[in-house]
Amino acid sequence: MLGVLQGLTEFLPISSSAHIRVVSAFFGWKDPGAAFTAVIQLGTEAAVLIYFRKRIADIVTTWTRSLWTPALRSDQAAKMGWFVIAGSIPIGVLGITFKDQIETTLRDLRLVGACLIIFGLLLAVADHMARNELTLDKHLNLPHSVTYGLAQALALIPGVSRSGGTTGAGLLLGYRREEAAEYSFLLAIPAVLMSGVLELFEIGEHTPPWGPTILATLVSFAVGYAAIAWFLRYISSHRFTSFVIYRVLLGILVIALVSFGVIPAIG
Repeated sequence: MLGVLQGLTEFLPISSSAHIRVVSAFFGWKDPGAAFTAVIQLGTEAAVLIYFRKRIADIVTTWTRSLWTPALRSDQAAKMGWFVIAGSIPIGVLGITFKDQIETTLRDLRLVGACLIIFGLLLAVADHMARNELTLDKHLNLPHSVTYGLAQALALIPGVSRSGGTTGAGLLLGYRREEAAEYSFLLAIPAVLMSGVLELFEIGEHTPPWGPTILATLVSFAVGYAAIAWFLRYISSHRFTSFVIYRVLLGILVIALVSFGVIPAIG
């Protein structure tokens, strides 16, 4: 069930980590923890690698060749490699700095519910203000990539949503919805891979054992691949209104359930 949740919600702007946290609490399961969430995200990230394999291969090979071939350094694929690296720095630094808080304090369901509501409303503002004009190949630059990266770093808090934060930042910068989402997916690759690999050593200690974790990761890959294709088609012709409404309602429900003692704030 958690693998399906991860696959369905990782690429939608509704926060996969919040859903894993909330559903676990609702069914009375022990909080699987930040390590478990980070590891099963490797499944959804594998879906990104396969879905965008041609784009990613072009970026990686051109960027690598540009290190010793100056003529390639002006190529957009080579630049994209640097933009992804620059955009990944904020979440790497903040993730290491606040690792203990991410695994404990920030998983409080009252905070999760509040983030679902607040950042859902911010996404609505970004969607309303969006010019929906710029493209990655023509307009992405270093300041924009760092702005995307800072927005992605906010997703260390369950309830914010990596997809929602970075896509919302792209909308505010003027990018087309599908372009903002594509860069969001590309930018997540280094962060998710590094986080997942580092947290592999935590599996089995204070988290579910290896067997269930591997199963959840495989399920998240299959479901996530389908979710990418659907989401990119959807946002090419729709606003984010339905996601905003869902986030706000879920956030209110979570806060209400905690307030009335139905589920504990800390699992």
